[in-house]
Amino acid sequence: MDTVANTKNILIVGVGGQGIILAGRIIGNAALKMGLNVKVSEIHGMAQRGGSVVTHVRFGRRVYSPTIEQGTADIILAFEKLEALRWMHYLRLGGTVIVNEQEIYPLPVLIGKGEYPSDVLEKIKRKDTHILALDAFQIAVEAGNPKAVNMVLVGALAAEMGFKKDLWHDVIKETVPKKSIEANIQAFNKGFEWVKNPRVCI
Repeated sequence: MDTVANTKNILIVGVGGQGIILAGRIIGNAALKMGLNVKVSEIHGMAQRGGSVVTHVRFGRRVYSPTIEQGTADIILAFEKLEALRWMHYLRLGGTVIVNEQEIYPLPVLIGKGEYPSDVLEKIKRKDTHILALDAFQIAVEAGNPKAVNMVLVGALAAEMGFKKDLWHDVIKETVPKKSIEANIQAFNKGFEWVKNPRVCI
């Protein structure tokens, strides 16, 4: 993918506590290492843990605005299925959704005031998108760190966009705590390789 000539818009969505902001920072730092102009904007939900969190990442030769306009995101990187559906209006026609199959119930569902939809992926598919749906939590467990779901998804994004691993490994080493570097790189690699041999690809 020609990431230099064209501005790329990546919307990262999920709920608090999933490491979304760290993921956005790593993606932005990787783009900076490629010599690109980068803008990152973070929007937090009402609650630090459990509320919606959205990060806008834009990079290219010259980027002016830090936020992505509706209908222009090239990729939605979704840490939770329902959050992916909630933000689909930001995706351009023919864009890509990389979505974690994990379900995190919102408050109305938890208190019995609503039900979690059973057809989220099917609804996303109807919107003329390319979908990569993976169980990032299980992949993180296989990598030895259940908390590294965010790195699994970043790895999947890097592979889908045609990037090489080495630069991303360097960024992870520079960004995460030293004690978790190895686990995060393993999770990244698992997500990267999953794209080459996906278990679920709609």
